[in-house]
Amino acid sequence: MTDIQNIQNVSDCVPLYLPHSLYLKPLAKMTISVSLPVNKTGKSISHLDVMEKLSAALKPDKFFVLKASKSTLEFIRFEAELEDRKKLRSATSRLDGATLRLSGFSESFRVRAVEAKDDFPTRHDWDSFFRDASNMDEMKAGERPDTIHLTHLPIRWFCPRHMENEENVKPSESIFKRIFEKFGSVRIVDIPVCDPYRNKMNADINGMKTFSYEHGVLFEAYVQFDEYVGFVRAMDDFRGMKLVRKFVDKTQAININVTFDKTKHLSDAQILRRERVRKRLIQKAQTEEEEREKKKKDELERQERERLRFLGSQVKCQ
Repeated sequence: MTDIQNIQNVSDCVPLYLPHSLYLKPLAKMTISVSLPVNKTGKSISHLDVMEKLSAALKPDKFFVLKASKSTLEFIRFEAELEDRKKLRSATSRLDGATLRLSGFSESFRVRAVEAKDDFPTRHDWDSFFRDASNMDEMKAGERPDTIHLTHLPIRWFCPRHMENEENVKPSESIFKRIFEKFGSVRIVDIPVCDPYRNKMNADINGMKTFSYEHGVLFEAYVQFDEYVGFVRAMDDFRGMKLVRKFVDKTQAININVTFDKTKHLSDAQILRRERVRKRLIQKAQTEEEEREKKKKDELERQERERLRFLGSQVKCQ
């Protein structure tokens, strides 16, 4: 499930990269907990019924996303999202403390609603991580706060426009780099799916952290800045945002994951390791191809000898 959403409200979108009609839009998430009645022996509680009641309580506003994330004997927790962040505070206040009445239950269901906690890393998070990490050298690229790891990115939003409808299309590293150059000088980018040998490398160097993605739909990428200020600008701009793509006939959005790299993925040492492994894999593939060609040639020569032997025996018989 890619979770690409069609949206209507684009008034709060801010440009990310206009040549590809890419924008950022503020998230408007809330967490809702519905307490269940104590006396419910033998009665089942439909999540759908509860969601319908929550939707009714939210009017005149509407949920953009509403889904159950946890269910226990005491409560049901929902993750919700509105399309307009400006309405989040009033919507949360409207739901928090409300009571729901469901058919078949004499007791009310009490609702608690809060704005969802932002788990986006802060400047303190990355500064303290690299300061305290004994295996990092902040004088070296990739071992300091300079590299961003992004996941859940739609492939077709980052490929050349004329290739968007082609099969087996890959995202463009050059386009991806240009997008992030607005924040500062980019030293290097890496999109693992663009490397045909990457999935044959060990997990500690291949940079492929997301194995559950739909094949050919989503990708992950790394971008490393030359200077700390570029890294900070990019992190600050992506904080609390979703990614938006405007099309001629529609506008779509997707919640992406953005964090700082903790694995030295774009350190010189890791880049060199991948290059060495890639060369070995290429050599191995070439050797295997040469062996296949040799076997094919040997088989053709064997067949030709058999043919000539057969023709020779036919002549003798005459």
